[in-house]
Amino acid sequence: MIKDPSPAMPQTAHRISVIIPAKDQASFIRDCLASLERQLPDPAALEVLVIDDGSSDGTGELAAGFRDRLPGLRIIRNDSPRGLATARNQGLEASTAPHIAYLDGDDWLAPGHLEACSRSLDELDVDFVRTDHIRVTGGTRELHRAPQALRNVALDPRASILPDTESTMVDYPYAWAGMFQRRVADRGLLRFPDGLHTAEDRAWIWRLHLECDSYAVTNAPGILYRRGIDTSLTQIFDARQLDFVPAYRLAFGILRDEPDAALYWPKVIRQFLAITAHHNSRKSNMSAAVAADLDRLVAEAAETLPEAELREAFAGLDPERASELGPLLSDSIDVADLIDPERSNA
Repeated sequence: MIKDPSPAMPQTAHRISVIIPAKDQASFIRDCLASLERQLPDPAALEVLVIDDGSSDGTGELAAGFRDRLPGLRIIRNDSPRGLATARNQGLEASTAPHIAYLDGDDWLAPGHLEACSRSLDELDVDFVRTDHIRVTGGTRELHRAPQALRNVALDPRASILPDTESTMVDYPYAWAGMFQRRVADRGLLRFPDGLHTAEDRAWIWRLHLECDSYAVTNAPGILYRRGIDTSLTQIFDARQLDFVPAYRLAFGILRDEPDAALYWPKVIRQFLAITAHHNSRKSNMSAAVAADLDRLVAEAAETLPEAELREAFAGLDPERASELGPLLSDSIDVADLIDPERSNA
């Protein structure tokens, strides 16, 4: 059940909609919303949509305390959690502004960040812009740059997918690292796969780069991305972490309908194997049932991949990683000759 306890909003010409999914973010939501007060010259031009996704710690009530400071604030309440992807979609459906941005409830923005992104969208007339971000771990801040050297110029999103052996813009899937034109939402390209708790942006970023016409990377002031939080989904080891498998199966489905799929299969398969290896290395922290589900889901997904491309990507793995992943892929390709320890000495 969805409730919006906010009073009816006046018809205001919002310029930017910011969508903030938040589950049990009482420790951080005030920092997040306070940072929005310093984004635009006219605070009324900002529509803020907080999706309180079944929080049990008063997140929604704390957010409601900002109504006087953020005139465009609305709170959408889910009585029970529906997941990050669905919460974002709820915010998207409720949004009204021509420019759309996502922000997580435990992150915050440098002053003027949204203004800079919105200005770039208008001046360059691109479908979306992407930005760098700052990772905050305890008291340490580290700049992470979007993997595109060209800045503040209109680019072809497809041209930023390859090469498959290097980090590119489809390896930078963070929904909050940018801003989007309403026309992209109207084409259905900003929706996330409902129900996913993690990896919801993996198929999303592929569709964005394959189907949009233009984008740019802009040097906006920055988003500050909080890392190492105990409540973060990156810190848990239950079945929600396995959502990367259905997420990539959606990405595989997108490529099957793509005329130039042969160009992109090596890239998406390399991504899938890398993320599988990451989760496989965490098995000691998983329950036996979750670890078994990881093996099964990966094996089933691998069987849907083109054999030649999977074999080539697997052959490119280092021997240790190949030995670890080989059992998961053995039903799809003959891995025996590819995990022979002797090949590492050849």
